Amino acid sequence: MATFTFQKHLSRRAVLRGAGITLGLPLLDAMRPALAAVAETGQAKRFVGVSLSLGLHNPNLVPATAGKEYEPSLYLKSLGDLRNDFTVISGSSHPGVTGGHSAEGSIFSACPNMRGTTSRNTVSLDQLMAKHLGHETRFPSLVLNTGRQTSPSYTENGSMIPAENDAVRLFTKLFVDDKPAEQERQAELIRQGRSVMDVVGAEAKALQREVGSGDRDKLEAWFSSVRDLEKRLVANEEWIHRAKPKVSLKKPTQIPRDNEVIVEKIFLDIVHMALATDSTRFVTLHITGNNVNGIEGVDESYHGLSHHGMDEEKLRQLTLVEQGVINEWANFLRTLKSEAMLDETMVLLTSNLGNASSHDNKNMPVLFAGGGFKHGQHLAFDQKDNYPLPNLYLSSLHRLGLQEESFATSTGEIDGLSV
Repeated sequence: MATFTFQKHLSRRAVLRGAGITLGLPLLDAMRPALAAVAETGQAKRFVGVSLSLGLHNPNLVPATAGKEYEPSLYLKSLGDLRNDFTVISGSSHPGVTGGHSAEGSIFSACPNMRGTTSRNTVSLDQLMAKHLGHETRFPSLVLNTGRQTSPSYTENGSMIPAENDAVRLFTKLFVDDKPAEQERQAELIRQGRSVMDVVGAEAKALQREVGSGDRDKLEAWFSSVRDLEKRLVANEEWIHRAKPKVSLKKPTQIPRDNEVIVEKIFLDIVHMALATDSTRFVTLHITGNNVNGIEGVDESYHGLSHHGMDEEKLRQLTLVEQGVINEWANFLRTLKSEAMLDETMVLLTSNLGNASSHDNKNMPVLFAGGGFKHGQHLAFDQKDNYPLPNLYLSSLHRLGLQEESFATSTGEIDGLSV
């Protein structure tokens, strides 16, 4: 029988091992020190990650001074009423991530992506959250994109999750009930899937008797994955027959694909309703940088403006676009705050590009709001020797009550951001 010597703090990951069985322990008193801060102040329930394909112009975003008394930058002056609800983080990035636009897939996974090499991605922050907690809602997560079907959301095996890029279809999926025939069709598909799992499982068990011990261990891990999938399929079947929530938000009809800022607002309005109805708790929205026609004073493409080369006229127009993007993000925070949801919702705005004009992945723009953290500050790290942003991701996991020991290339929880 396996034994433990209990120390001051026992990891939430601690297990009992014996006779080839691995058994996860329930929450014990020895685990409580790591969870005490969360238990005392309440814990975040939701995470929304908004990512930008084309970054933000750092001189307009990053305050010149650090700490609680920082002087708002150009982009942050309109967020004065939210000052104590968000934190500015500068001088941070993902260690080992380079490659300009190709690093887009690492925004939420922080998986090293070296230029000139190919590497398999790892699980993204939102999907790790959804894996553990997503079963509590109809939709474990929402993966969204304002223009394309690509996303920075990845499964544990490194597969990209295609994004929903149609706001009308998203609204229908969330809030329009399926007809009885469609409900039954979905249920039958799920039942067929469970039957397939049973068949494949039986064949795999037969194979297990013919392979070596190393392969048997791999198969046993796979069996566990199959059992987890079956549980999720059963939960999904139950959701099919439940009525979807009714909302006051009108279904969008015409989406102006030529104005990225308006499209961002439409998606965030739907995200707000999804959170408010508890249809989901984990969301990523990737803003691709499509055209921005209709913004007064802007006559060039968003992408073209991001490659400004410090040209004054391009920077002037880019400032108008980026301010619009930030303002819509801020309006989303205001809506959550007005409904007492912001303290329970972590909201991140970031990009893989610290400087889109030079395709530099260092000094990522980071605004982090809500979640019950003590905000109202500028955490200014070294602009040359960047601080690991995955530390923020680890803190976010802990704030949800998930006691992961690390995330990607994290070195611990983020310095200076307390609850």
